[in-house]
Amino acid sequence: MYSNGDIVVGEVIGTAILILFGAGVCAAVTLHYSKAKNAGWVVIAFGWGMAVLAGAYTAAPLSGGHLNPAVTLGSAVAGGTEWSKVPLYILAQMVGAVIGAVLAWALYYAQFAANAEQGKAQPTLGIFSTAPEIRKPAANLVTEVIATIGLVLPLLFFGQNKGIGIGPVPGGQAGIYGSGINVLLVALLVVGIGLSLGGPTGYAINPARDLGPRLVHALLPIPNKGSSDWSYSWIPVAGPLIGAVLSGLVYNAAF
Repeated sequence: MYSNGDIVVGEVIGTAILILFGAGVCAAVTLHYSKAKNAGWVVIAFGWGMAVLAGAYTAAPLSGGHLNPAVTLGSAVAGGTEWSKVPLYILAQMVGAVIGAVLAWALYYAQFAANAEQGKAQPTLGIFSTAPEIRKPAANLVTEVIATIGLVLPLLFFGQNKGIGIGPVPGGQAGIYGSGINVLLVALLVVGIGLSLGGPTGYAINPARDLGPRLVHALLPIPNKGSSDWSYSWIPVAGPLIGAVLSGLVYNAAF
């Protein structure tokens, strides 16, 4: 359905917007000298939901608006995405995630710098990537698997609802979403996942969302930034991919 060039352009731009908004709301709530300082978890959950909305609506006409290797993998298992295009989707999503993280850092550059000038040591990994509240690898992995099923399985079923809502996504190719209104429903679903399932690990539910910004955090010259926690980094990658495969299998069993 989508050309290779359109997939690259759509997924890079859409994922960059996703991470810009998502890392941006985390920076807004976390950093000193931000007007949203200490606004709380509800603000973060809604910020990430709107990040999905903006990124998916932007990318959908070009690439289907996956923005997430777990979504791409789940769609491929369910028969909605060609396996030959899966690596291209994932590569474009990773590039977009890196770009979005760099843009979020640039936007809040003054706040990052002010922390150092005022002698405020402030770990910043949570702005870019996820970390568990209780570090139990098996439990953390299960959390990410279940939370990703909570995203990918409904999304696959949403794609069946082609006759409801406001019609196709702009550009005429609704892809995995089925209809334009379903993009909004997925954004609200992400808000719900954050509020209900995000407490234990910060709900990565997207390998590119976690790994790309974690790499940027490791490389950027952020003062007093603390560790990039590479020992945990495999869980936000493996958990969502496992959850995606299980979602695709359940979908196939249902249809």
